[in-house]
Amino acid sequence: MNNCVGAANLKHFILFLIYTWTCAAYSLVLFGWNYFFCADEDCTFHVVVIHLVRAMTFLCIGAFLFTSSMLMNVTYGLMTGIGTIDRLKKKATNTMSQSDEEPIALKDVFGIAGFHTWPFPIDPVFDDYDRVTGYSTPQRLVREQQFMEQAAGVCMPVGQQGVGGGLPSSKWNDSHPL
Repeated sequence: MNNCVGAANLKHFILFLIYTWTCAAYSLVLFGWNYFFCADEDCTFHVVVIHLVRAMTFLCIGAFLFTSSMLMNVTYGLMTGIGTIDRLKKKATNTMSQSDEEPIALKDVFGIAGFHTWPFPIDPVFDDYDRVTGYSTPQRLVREQQFMEQAAGVCMPVGQQGVGGGLPSSKWNDSHPL
């Protein structure tokens, strides 16, 4: 996980872990059910199938344990607000008790849409995207500024608009070639 999973794709990572954990658990239940409750004479399998099921069981156990570990890591990170690398650094320097991070709100992971959107792999909608991600792009700032101006009903004169809105009339006139 470390720094590979950011704020914008944390929901998708958590869903991936939950989906993988669920599939591994379901497969283990099916293998166990067929192994323990297949006691009659009709339950004879070819040697290749038996080895295949053993290999698949081994893989399912590995996937189940790995995704369980990752889900615990993510849950701990959400509850404490401390990422894996920061946690390891704080443990190494014995400064874990001095941490001032706050838990991460679920709306910062799954967005402000309804609860019905949480289990689906759709992009979350955040109430303040820049706060959640920790950065902002110039294009986004320009769009937000234009939106705020439109919402406030502020109309700038044509000569004073920025990019794409015309040229200042004091420097240019119709007789001056561009």
